[in-house]
Amino acid sequence: MLVDGAVLLELSPALPPDGVSLAGVHTVLVTHAHPDHCAPAALLWRHWVLPDERLALAGPADVLEACRPWLAPGAPVDLVEAVPGRTLRCRGYQVRVLPADHEVPTVLYDVAGPDGARLLYATDTGPLPDAAVEAVAGAEFDVVLLEETFGDRLDHGTRHLDLAGFPAQLDRLRAVGAVTAATDVVAVHLGHHDPPAGVLAERLARYGARMLPDGAELDVPARVARG
Repeated sequence: MLVDGAVLLELSPALPPDGVSLAGVHTVLVTHAHPDHCAPAALLWRHWVLPDERLALAGPADVLEACRPWLAPGAPVDLVEAVPGRTLRCRGYQVRVLPADHEVPTVLYDVAGPDGARLLYATDTGPLPDAAVEAVAGAEFDVVLLEETFGDRLDHGTRHLDLAGFPAQLDRLRAVGAVTAATDVVAVHLGHHDPPAGVLAERLARYGARMLPDGAELDVPARVARG
């Protein structure tokens, strides 16, 4: 997903949809090294990065090791390790790294834009770790991207959320003031176990959430004074 045309969430193996330009991307935030999130071959055709500008790619150590062999010596790409508790500063964006609960080393991202708008990207995680929930207390996010992978299949036995776990995690975020009535909650990482799109949209709406088509560009609204 593309945020403000500048920050790319995940290094996807897929091409961007028609009409979506990556020309303004300066930072890529990768959550973990699974191939649907980290496709290092994409680094071979960085024609969307201007030759005189550097690209920052952040992720856990496993992600950086997966990407390193795909970069020529002197390539204008900065590999930045994303460690829970660390804050990264990326051309006006402040990115806090949060812990996740997944089968491989994985992180979540709390992204604050230059205008103060704030986004939580929380995918490929089971129930949010207590430390992550505590870290975002009072955040009043403008946008929350929360995974919902398995729909009504509750016996998947994976570190993912389903239509039972999704609202439970939203309730935890609401309880600490991370999600408010003004937060745009978007379900992401939707899987084939989910109901048809129309049915899923109706069910998500009950929880105060919505879905977006694959490859959507997300404009995080400028934060306005609340209260």
